[in-house]
Amino acid sequence: MLESITVYLATVSTAEPVPQMSIIDLMLDADLVVQLVLLILLGMSVACWVIILNKVKQVRLAEHRSNTFLDVFWKSSRLDQVYDQMDRFKGSPIAAVFKAGYIELSKLTNQPQESGENAVHMGGEENLSRSLRRAMTTERTSLERATTFLATTGSTAPFIGLFGTVWGILRAFQKMEVVNPSIQTIGPDIAHALIATAVGLAAAIPAVMAFNFFNRRIRVLSTEMDNFSADFLNIVKRHFWSR
Repeated sequence: MLESITVYLATVSTAEPVPQMSIIDLMLDADLVVQLVLLILLGMSVACWVIILNKVKQVRLAEHRSNTFLDVFWKSSRLDQVYDQMDRFKGSPIAAVFKAGYIELSKLTNQPQESGENAVHMGGEENLSRSLRRAMTTERTSLERATTFLATTGSTAPFIGLFGTVWGILRAFQKMEVVNPSIQTIGPDIAHALIATAVGLAAAIPAVMAFNFFNRRIRVLSTEMDNFSADFLNIVKRHFWSR
């Protein structure tokens, strides 16, 4: 008995170690279907990070210049003075709403005197409100552009990775039917399956977090646009249409 154990231990100690494969080697050695799944997930992940970086820049610029615009707007006594400084506020959705409202107001107040009063009092408020709503919709759409891809990635990437996982496990079971099952024969396929799951989660988690982050910041900017639009209409009614 002792001799058998000694021979077994000697055999194990002299056996060649199993070569370690890197993650890249495992990906390159994977089945064509698993490689396609990994390629799709990597592409979605890269696209998400490009969107995230660009959207961070856009949202920060919108917030900073909107705050600057509001400070200038409430400190100014004339609307035309604010309008003359519009180049300073490029990227601000609130400034874009003001610009649309100011242009529409200028059209109404520059009408001929005999028809201008009726237009201002009867249809002017409706036209101005429509112009402000149109500008808010445009700015909101611009802020939300490409964020839907983040939501799509967050909801679909885990399932795409799961498909690669199931496929890899099926390949492992197929090999077990034709060869003696061992860690050397089925191990790579199981590793490919686990890599597909990991890559799917790595693509989905940042996408979901970024989507929630941007959605909250855009919602705040949308609320500020709504508030400014209401304030702008009140100012116009008080200083232009009450005469």
